[in-house]
Amino acid sequence: MAEAARNSVWLWRAIFVAVFALLLSLRLLPLSSEPGKLPGPDLLLCLSCAWVLRRPYHLPVLLIALVVLLEDMFLMRPPGLWAAVVVMGTEFLRRRAAFMRELSWLSEWMLVAVAMLGMFLLNRVVMALTMLPQPGLGLTLVEFIFTAAAYPVIIFVLRHLAGLTKPATGERDSLGRPL
Repeated sequence: MAEAARNSVWLWRAIFVAVFALLLSLRLLPLSSEPGKLPGPDLLLCLSCAWVLRRPYHLPVLLIALVVLLEDMFLMRPPGLWAAVVVMGTEFLRRRAAFMRELSWLSEWMLVAVAMLGMFLLNRVVMALTMLPQPGLGLTLVEFIFTAAAYPVIIFVLRHLAGLTKPATGERDSLGRPL
């Protein structure tokens, strides 16, 4: 029985990696070559934030760091910068996961939006300090707005299609550990 619970955690981790691979593949597809389009939401960031708030033990820090670092490499961003920023943001949210259980989804959405805004701005500040080329502030803010707007959709998908819900207060896993 204990082995089934351990395998379940590994199954959820494998599902996260598979969804990441699907999202990365969709981002790499040359769907349009027209310049000047608006940036789309960062669905991996939404997924990571939502997953960490629902089941923090499913996504260890190292898995998040490796997945986002791999995304950095494929999307030709500065290697490790966005990964470090996302790790800091998700760890900020992970520390508040128990507190967020009793709050409504609107409160959760606002906290995650503030954390995402901090991540986007920290990324820009570090890129400016190191004099790396970066998109305009307007494009970054539009990406943030689209990402924050996509968060409720990700919550809906995780809850209703994947069955990944917030643990209830006092809920324990099959090994008897508090969630």
